[in-house]
Amino acid sequence: MMWGYGQGMVWMWLWVPLLLVGIALLVFLAIRVFGGGRGGYVPTGPHGSGVPPPAKGSRARQILEERFAKGELTADQYREDLNVLGEDP
Repeated sequence: MMWGYGQGMVWMWLWVPLLLVGIALLVFLAIRVFGGGRGGYVPTGPHGSGVPPPAKGSRARQILEERFAKGELTADQYREDLNVLGEDP
């Protein structure tokens, strides 16, 4: 008897790292699945504020267009407000 030395020792050196990598992978996947989608890529606004730019046709742009159509805003004010929102005229 060799009492665990010899060829069996090689398998132990392979299984322990594989087991640790497997556990780390399971923890990583559990965090991704049950994490609620937090911590992903967030596109930044025009000034790198971390706030995503509004989507085309956003509610803010609709309000601006309505105010411009009613004559409450001048063309310069309308363009300036669109720039603040990070949208192109």
